[in-house]
Amino acid sequence: MDTLLALSPVDGRYAARLSALREHLSEFGLIRQRIAVEIEWLIALGDEPKLGELMNFNALQKAKLRGLKHAFDLEDAKTVKTIEAKTNHDVKAVEYWVKAKLDAEDSLQHAKEFVHFALTSEDVNNLAYALMLRAARDEVALPKLTALRAALSGFAHTYATQPMLARTHGQPASPTTLGKEFANVVARLQRQMEQLRSQPILGKLNGATGNFNAHCVSYPEVDWPALSARVIAQLGLTANTLTTQIEPHDWIAELCDNLRRIGVILIDLSRDIWAYISIGYFKQSTVAGEVGSSTMPHKVNPIDFENAEGNFGLANALFGHFSEKLPISRWQRDLSDSTVLRALGTAFGHLQVALDSLMKGLGKLELNRELIERDLADTPEVLGEAIQTVMRRYGLANPYERLKALTRGQAMTQAALHGFIAQLELAADVKQRLQAMTPRDYIGLAAELAAELAGTHATAVN
Repeated sequence: MDTLLALSPVDGRYAARLSALREHLSEFGLIRQRIAVEIEWLIALGDEPKLGELMNFNALQKAKLRGLKHAFDLEDAKTVKTIEAKTNHDVKAVEYWVKAKLDAEDSLQHAKEFVHFALTSEDVNNLAYALMLRAARDEVALPKLTALRAALSGFAHTYATQPMLARTHGQPASPTTLGKEFANVVARLQRQMEQLRSQPILGKLNGATGNFNAHCVSYPEVDWPALSARVIAQLGLTANTLTTQIEPHDWIAELCDNLRRIGVILIDLSRDIWAYISIGYFKQSTVAGEVGSSTMPHKVNPIDFENAEGNFGLANALFGHFSEKLPISRWQRDLSDSTVLRALGTAFGHLQVALDSLMKGLGKLELNRELIERDLADTPEVLGEAIQTVMRRYGLANPYERLKALTRGQAMTQAALHGFIAQLELAADVKQRLQAMTPRDYIGLAAELAAELAGTHATAVN
């Protein structure tokens, strides 16, 4: 299909950017992981000595079985879909495809009826989605977030000592440094990334209502919970031992909420940088041939940050729905989660587009140091906080009120502040220190905090 006909931009306008995700979160990726689960379960059954009817697979047979998973390609997926058109059941189609492959191999024919043995579809599906999401997290989301964190740490380090007028409520406020403001984002992002990386990924393999019913009837002598846990561990997942027919998806909700928090943090960043561009603190490098406005030739619009904001919002809307809907299932199972899970790729697609756009925008930023310094010099009233606090230390009467009367809503000059300080009942050296202070010096520990945080997170283990 031509991408111009796609209903979703992740398969249309942005399709070329998302090949890495498509490998994992497409229907092809789902079918491939279902096959991986079926194969590993079959091999585990063969390794169980108490299943006398299914002899232990030798190394060559195991290699052939796992080869079905490793060699699985788009044509194989199309064959599975052809089977599904007859069965009207996607997991049964996978079972029949695997059985057909075993039927074609003399050394494996005896194992055909042990494919999907004692399993319900959800045993296969929940593990397949767990494998898909683990790959999307570890191979796409975390590497991109790590690159973004490194870029932000670079800004924090580079501009650790660059004073900047802060703007609480959009109004001039006690100065900070540009690097410290980036370091704030690094710290927030790092905390969420640590949670994302350590999120347990759960799976269940325990039958139609989570009780190993069919398993125990067929082979009561087998320790089925132990066998199930071994297979789940073999897949690199954590066993959830108490479930209904479905794994309850709480861990997916946790993952989605985590990604949603990351999105909120980065929307905050995107909007702040947009605003700093709008007041001129940042310029944007131009790209030859690009147009900013269809009618105003001078425009260099902050489109990358706007695109990032919009796509984080779309991703978060989906992640929010996943976390609210997926843990809810009527009684032991309903199918409403099935169609929702198929949209995971859409959410991750918008997340990736947002991260790429944000990184692209950061790469275009050029600091307008002259304007930042001029803003500091033109706003001496922000020193009122410092002066009234020192007055408090030395017991002067009504310090806040006196500075409020002098500065609030007033056009202020450094000379006016110096005159106010001169008449205070303070020691000469204290007055001298206050009069020597300028807004660009009044940054507290911002530079040290920025350098410390940037250094810590720049060297954090990825």
